Amino acid sequence: MSVSPVRTPSVSRPMCPSRLVLEHVTSRWGVLVLAALLERSYRFGELRRAVGGVSEKMLAQTLQTLERDGFVHRDARPVIPPRVDYTLTPLGREAAEQVWGLARWVERRLDAVEAARETYDGARSLPAPGPVQG
Repeated sequence: MSVSPVRTPSVSRPMCPSRLVLEHVTSRWGVLVLAALLERSYRFGELRRAVGGVSEKMLAQTLQTLERDGFVHRDARPVIPPRVDYTLTPLGREAAEQVWGLARWVERRLDAVEAARETYDGARSLPAPGPVQG
């Protein structure tokens, strides 16, 4: 009976489960939810306002995914009306700090990115060189 070797996770491998986790924490809503929860705990409606632009459905899906991955803790209190608070777990705080650092870098370097886009778009809109006239 042969034992298959244990593989180290690598996002460069197509079937590695780490790719899915990376997708969850770097999705548009994943990054913004994690960043908001770095500040404090939120109730659903507060979090939706803090994130800005996310639909109720997408926020619910994002929270459920992040909770399943162990990044978010959902605290449902049996009171009337029901109260549900969302907070980061220690693992979630670690992930949030990483993706928030990237988001802040994007904000700081946006001018350079936009300049690169203008250069690229300008070069693409030039007419193709014709045959050399001699």
